[in-house]
Amino acid sequence: MSSVSSPPGPAEPEIIAIGCDHAGHGLKREVLKLLHELKVPYVDLGCASPDESVHYPLYGKKVVEAVLARPHARGILICGTGLGMSIMANRFPGIRAALCHDIFSAMMSRRHNDANLLVMGGRVIGADLGKEVVRVWLTTPFEGGRHQERLDLLEQLAQEA
Repeated sequence: MSSVSSPPGPAEPEIIAIGCDHAGHGLKREVLKLLHELKVPYVDLGCASPDESVHYPLYGKKVVEAVLARPHARGILICGTGLGMSIMANRFPGIRAALCHDIFSAMMSRRHNDANLLVMGGRVIGADLGKEVVRVWLTTPFEGGRHQERLDLLEQLAQEA
């Protein structure tokens, strides 16, 4: 298969869209503090409180739309386990959401998969590890090359389905 490779993506995104449901609110608060400390621009798309149960797909869709609207935007989604947000986000063409609860997965989701959406489970990962996962995910560049060929193939197969 012949493919034109794109140059590697930027390590740091132009903006982060972040959203959560009630179960991810505590971790989102910690991630927002980190983004502020790192001077990474972000937009918080909710939810606003951990006290009222909300439907995660509604907040996930807001973040997905924000990521798809800007060329170098990325997003972070947080729910209880991260599973629901991952399933929801990956239903949208152009989204490559990676559920990461460890440093290695976060790094490889960027290096090899050019993940544009990081997903975490607020009931699975602690705040300190969660912030380190975010830090690594934000600063790891996409390697391109053969990995871009694989992403191109993924898109081709999705269009054929």
